[in-house]
Amino acid sequence: MNKLLISTLLASAMAFPAAAETLRVGVATAQTGALAPFDTPVIDGIHIAVDEINQAGGIDGKIKIELLEKDVRSDAAQTSIATQELVDEGVSVIVLPCDADPALAAIGVVTEAQIPAISTCASSPTLPQIGGDYMFANFPGDNVQATVSAKWAYDEGHRSAYIIYSPDTQYTTMPLYFAEVFEKLGGKMLGEDTHTIGQQDFSAIATRIAALDPQPDVIMTSTYEPDFPSMLKALRAAGVESQMIGSDGIDSPTTFSLGAVAEGLVFTTAGHPTEGSPLEAFNKKFEEVNGKAPETVFNAVGYDLIKVIEAAVIAADGSTDAQTLRDAIANLENVQGATSMITYKGTDGMPLREVSLIRVKDGGRELIGQPTPDAALIPEPRVQ
Repeated sequence: MNKLLISTLLASAMAFPAAAETLRVGVATAQTGALAPFDTPVIDGIHIAVDEINQAGGIDGKIKIELLEKDVRSDAAQTSIATQELVDEGVSVIVLPCDADPALAAIGVVTEAQIPAISTCASSPTLPQIGGDYMFANFPGDNVQATVSAKWAYDEGHRSAYIIYSPDTQYTTMPLYFAEVFEKLGGKMLGEDTHTIGQQDFSAIATRIAALDPQPDVIMTSTYEPDFPSMLKALRAAGVESQMIGSDGIDSPTTFSLGAVAEGLVFTTAGHPTEGSPLEAFNKKFEEVNGKAPETVFNAVGYDLIKVIEAAVIAADGSTDAQTLRDAIANLENVQGATSMITYKGTDGMPLREVSLIRVKDGGRELIGQPTPDAALIPEPRVQ
């Protein structure tokens, strides 16, 4: 090759710098089916974060994010299939549905491919425990949420409780953690009932609880829509006036549209927009982008997930290698999300993040508190 040609090639290379590297993120979530009320708002938040980062030039100003999205239709088998398709398309990180059961269906695929996977909002502390080194959660754990709600109930002077749960999913067994903590604090459990996911008639359960004498001070459940509204209405129709405590699964517009029947309902969730908080800023950004205010914290949870991925790439010195990113995620500390600071280091895949306790008041949200639970009270993960 002559000197003139070499000189020309070098000049061309300098005139046209190499294209910025792209991080391919596979998104296998439930855009239809039973989990859609949770995954759909999460994806809205993911899009806001990705657009924000890409418009600023990419992660660290140089690495653009490309989303490859697939609808798993709230189905475990489809989640596994979609995950394999995303692996085949060369993604470096995979986002999985908002429930441990379909997310865990992808264990074999992500482990064999050695690609980190993060569930949008599954809160079962057994998710990373069962899923292994490549599985991460993105939400406060069920055992942590239950500890916060049980401690609040006991501190409020409630001394008796009843739980309603479903063995159909890991998430809907959260009340078992509540019962463990409530009894450890000195409370008394008056009983429990189970139901199936999709059950619409709760009259038998309501009748049994209404017949108790004395009535329980509190009833705790992690049932979510469409089951929860039917359960709550049945209990109130039967004359049960116990304090109802729920979980993040009822952080939805449906709950706040129930009217008087939901007044006073208390539930745990991932955040609350206090004045001057990052979540307040996110909500303003969301409204600017979508022309309406967010109706659930799950929008912000999606934003958080991308901020975690962004932080991992920066911690990995700009690497988009899957194994390198997995190690970076596992060692993240104090990542600023929209909802709270997020830490993975030393947690075995279940993040340390804030829990907010919310009361439904006049059809809106009232913040009760954002307590940090006593670690000694938090139950060990329960494998169902």
